[in-house]
Amino acid sequence: MDKSNQKYDVAIIGSGIGGSTLASVLARQGLSVIVFEGGSHPRFTIGESMILETSEAMRALAEFYDVPELAYYSSENYYSYIGTAHGVKRHFGFVHHTPGEHVSAQKSLQAVIPKMPYGHEIHILRQDSDYFLTSVAVSYGATVLQNTFIQDIQVSPDCVEIFTNKGKTFTAEYIIDAGGMKSILANKFNWRHRDCLSYSRTIFTHMVDVPCFNNVSLSKKVFGHPYRFSEGTLHHVFKGGWLWIIPFNNHPASTNPLCSVGMQLDPRIYPQRDDLNPEQEFYAFVEQFPDIYAQLKDAHAVRDWMRIDRLQYSAHHIVGDRFALLAHAAGFIDPLYSKGLYVTHASIFLAADLLLKAKRTGDYSAAAFAPLEKMTLGYIQMHDRLVASSFKSWHNFKLWNVYEVLWLLGAYLEYLRLITNRFRANGDREKYLKLMKPHRLAGGGFELFFEIQEKIDALIDAVNPEDEADVDRTVEEVKAHFDRFPWMSSAFKDLLNGKNHLPDNKLRLNLLNRQVGFMGSGAYREHFFGSESPARYLQKAAADQLKYSVPALKLRRKTRARLSWQKKGG
Repeated sequence: MDKSNQKYDVAIIGSGIGGSTLASVLARQGLSVIVFEGGSHPRFTIGESMILETSEAMRALAEFYDVPELAYYSSENYYSYIGTAHGVKRHFGFVHHTPGEHVSAQKSLQAVIPKMPYGHEIHILRQDSDYFLTSVAVSYGATVLQNTFIQDIQVSPDCVEIFTNKGKTFTAEYIIDAGGMKSILANKFNWRHRDCLSYSRTIFTHMVDVPCFNNVSLSKKVFGHPYRFSEGTLHHVFKGGWLWIIPFNNHPASTNPLCSVGMQLDPRIYPQRDDLNPEQEFYAFVEQFPDIYAQLKDAHAVRDWMRIDRLQYSAHHIVGDRFALLAHAAGFIDPLYSKGLYVTHASIFLAADLLLKAKRTGDYSAAAFAPLEKMTLGYIQMHDRLVASSFKSWHNFKLWNVYEVLWLLGAYLEYLRLITNRFRANGDREKYLKLMKPHRLAGGGFELFFEIQEKIDALIDAVNPEDEADVDRTVEEVKAHFDRFPWMSSAFKDLLNGKNHLPDNKLRLNLLNRQVGFMGSGAYREHFFGSESPARYLQKAAADQLKYSVPALKLRRKTRARLSWQKKGG
């Protein structure tokens, strides 16, 4: 059916996880939506490692916009919904390497992801997840045109016209560009820039026959970690870069032999080897690290190797009259810490709310969507800051050993506040957005975290990692900042004192302090928990845990899933 003569409420460029999720939300809320996809599903893409913040953002979208399918990729508890092609993620694992040397158990970190209350995180096979979410958008009423490229976009005061490669012209009230780095709107308005602190290039593929790192290096027992490295996302880190290992075949129910493998390098230290193809360059580089090479020497790529020069980019602006950039069209920093999908889903929540308001008011101006620009660019800038400091800290393990705590503390506070935001809002979207306003990707919007974060990042900027005396002075100053931060769990302080892993439970008695903890009347209590009593939060947490438990999800699937054999009344 030719739908080019219809005027849509919203047009979306790109049906990746961002575009398809936004389309699902808007269509579910009654807007007419059309999505343009240059390729076709299923398709290969990366961005496969979930984090607690992204999972919580998905639950919030599912609940506040009544699209339950958006929570399906939030934990392992949903395997019966999404299939067993996805991996499990029980931890963030890091091993620090020095050329020519074998690894040390002391130079490692395993940040355990708690199984309670929602189940462990997952490694998402994106060709499946993106295709599924595109199908969800269609099922809620969105029109999706695959193999359809946009030739041009004309923005006028009263509409947006979209011209495709198939000679069709479509009209919409508003357009969202989720088309990635080559965003047609970012280029049209000359908004793209690369003025970022981070600087990395990448080589990546999917492989088979990648062994667990514990099988080729030190055992789990020798490392002293709660889990094997293959049960989570493994980061091999070294001066000037890092390498990821993301297995999909890491649990007994898995039906997928693949493992995502990729490497990020600072090209100022490691310029691209144009004399070698991507695979040759990859192996020529990892040969200098005996344990990394041992893990990958017998693995086999199942698709062409990809090599991309500098990844980092952002935009001077992301909103204009009747249009906005979303997800990787707005900017991208680095796969490190897997923050990209969190930025995307947080932006979707706000973008959807603004679009629903614009539908009621008729105001599609840049001014009306200014909060989206402020939030998105702020999140991207924080990610850029964390990545740049992390890259520098890897020059010397002593720096990384203290900087890792800042990253972990920021992620923990962000996740805690996201959950309490959802509980406190109690289904009120406006209240939830108000609570989200101070957030900046890490730290849970807590100003006292931002104060020490800025001071620690300034110290990392100033240190000479090749000067051991300067490194030692910097490490002591960083530790002093943490000592003056009373809201930090002793579980994080243990890392500063030589422990190489975090436990499941990060809650410690010091957070119950009547003066500064969340049980008392301190700043921490006020910011993260507001006026509600701890008992009330425990009740909500217990109800939430039951709601997202495996038995409850299985029952829901039996009684309410949209399966071909299910129908009302029979």
